[in-house]
Amino acid sequence: MAVELVRGQNHPLPGARLEIRVSAAGPVVAGATLNDENGRMREAGWIAHPAEPHLPGLEVSRQAAADHRLAVDLDALPGEVHRVNLLLALPTGVGGPVNFGAVAAPFVAVTELDGAEVASYRVTGLDAESAVVALELYRRQGSWKVRAVGQGYAGGLAAMLADQGLPRAEELASTITEAVAAGMARSVAAPPPRTEEDRARREATVGGAHGVAGAGAGTGAGPAAGGGGDLTAPVHGQTEPAPAEPAQGGPGPGGGRIDYQHPGRGSGPVPAEAEPGGDGAYAPVAGDATGWSMDERLYNQIWDMFEDFARTVAAYRSAVDFAESRMEQELEKVLADPRTRIGPAADAARTEARAKHAQLVDRARAVLDRDLGQLKAESEVVEPALPPAFARWDNPVWHGYSTPMETPMALRLGDLSLPEGVGLRIPMLVRLPLERGLWIDCGHQGSAASSLVDSDELRQMAAETATAIAARLAAVYPVDDFTLNVIDPAGSASAALAPLLETGALPEPPAAGAAGVSATLEKLTQRVDLVQMAVRSGATDALPPDLDTAEQLLVVHDFPHGFDDRAVNQLRYLADEGPSVGVNLLMVADREDARAYGPVLSPLWRALLRITPVPDDHLADPWVGHHWTYEPPLVPRGSRVLTQVLQQVVQARRTYGGG
Repeated sequence: MAVELVRGQNHPLPGARLEIRVSAAGPVVAGATLNDENGRMREAGWIAHPAEPHLPGLEVSRQAAADHRLAVDLDALPGEVHRVNLLLALPTGVGGPVNFGAVAAPFVAVTELDGAEVASYRVTGLDAESAVVALELYRRQGSWKVRAVGQGYAGGLAAMLADQGLPRAEELASTITEAVAAGMARSVAAPPPRTEEDRARREATVGGAHGVAGAGAGTGAGPAAGGGGDLTAPVHGQTEPAPAEPAQGGPGPGGGRIDYQHPGRGSGPVPAEAEPGGDGAYAPVAGDATGWSMDERLYNQIWDMFEDFARTVAAYRSAVDFAESRMEQELEKVLADPRTRIGPAADAARTEARAKHAQLVDRARAVLDRDLGQLKAESEVVEPALPPAFARWDNPVWHGYSTPMETPMALRLGDLSLPEGVGLRIPMLVRLPLERGLWIDCGHQGSAASSLVDSDELRQMAAETATAIAARLAAVYPVDDFTLNVIDPAGSASAALAPLLETGALPEPPAAGAAGVSATLEKLTQRVDLVQMAVRSGATDALPPDLDTAEQLLVVHDFPHGFDDRAVNQLRYLADEGPSVGVNLLMVADREDARAYGPVLSPLWRALLRITPVPDDHLADPWVGHHWTYEPPLVPRGSRVLTQVLQQVVQARRTYGGG
């Protein structure tokens, strides 16, 4: 029977293989430390954290997340370990809350591998603390127990690690912070919250598409926005799940649904229900989501599809993992007994184990195929109905393009897919105005896909991707509400920039050389300073009449060529302060080229969302932990749609604007 602990209370543990589940109101960092009989960490290797998530008997999430699942095998811990501490900390430098007093109290639970809860603890009473030891598993007279601790630290991770006896606590805390920030920079943004009407409709129309089976229901809960975890657990379940009909929802407090949060979203009128098809399945309808306008309903529907896709794949992977773990356990039993290792009985046992494995995988695959089929049918209906801001360049809607009268709520930045969903791509939408800049990585390091492309070709593809994104932004903003600036010190991106220059969408030639870099950065830095001062003082009417208050995008090619130390500092300033006053960066850069600056530029890279010019599985979601393949929004080869759209943008600017 599950026990709800209060601070200081303990409870015996039923076995060695367990899970610790964490649910918080927002992204938190989860880790675990090992202590000896005196309660001290003997070395830095006695902590599992996002930069080093694996220890013997322990595995933690790689990212900050609202939901975590930590795997524990007490029998696999080193013999000198007498205590395992669960650590929670708020990520720093990402604009979130700075202490636990500002958010709802985290919830932690120790469960068996089948999800049965052993003990839980709501970590209340925190105020100025930004790190906390939530639980400890400790050895007492040959058996293990769990104790609710709730010891907070206002000094954060460093103070918490130092209190456990780690000599270089500050250094390790910095390493963890860097790893978390890097993970969040690779994460896709959080989807909007679901109303009860949304949930009921999705469950009726998609069936089990967003169900989660067994233990793989999702370690993470958001990129970058919401943090994330990984779906890799070194321990295996003992109870067979029901992969044919996965349970609804993901893990939350008490095993409830994951809360998919999106800031600033409200609810609107609910559209009419979809009508059932002839075979009993519900026919998908474009705009079948909550929202005040068709665009908002489509936006929410796309996030519904993303959530469904993520969860149904998580369910499938979980079922496959369970099938493999059960087969391994059954084969281990055969090998453990010398009398059954060889002979007809052993062969029969192996055959039966493999048959059960195949049966479970087949059942899971059938559910996956059913749910993916429904999502593909929905995608086929939704894609043609998308407005230009949400549509691919090959969508016919662009051929009927006209300059918008108001800024759309979001922009399509590319497509996301998973290997299990062949042919299914979900639009990657980012809210407008942009809340952070973009970094198109034209380097080879850390990318298997980019390593197959020649360096010069990769840089050309990165420049083309930057042009396609810049053109999209120019097209979706009303006349005179968007200004494009480009820095191309060596002129290496001239071919990719040709559509912007030839149509006049880029009103001035790209800034070239060190002087051009300096002048452009000085202009934009001054704009940020003036607007910030005007906003803070409530004197926006006092801004100079010639100040361009439109949304600004600065595209930077060939960084750091042409940049001196002052220019680098200005660029960092724009990345940090610019988005709040309408100035965003779009960097086309290879981080290796800027290695001479060392850690000075680490905050710059962390402030930007990294995308790639080639399809690559580097974007992580913070709810289920998938690594999504990102496909950039390139214009189809031979198509003139981008040029035609830009010509209309410029014509509207000349007719109605000040251009």
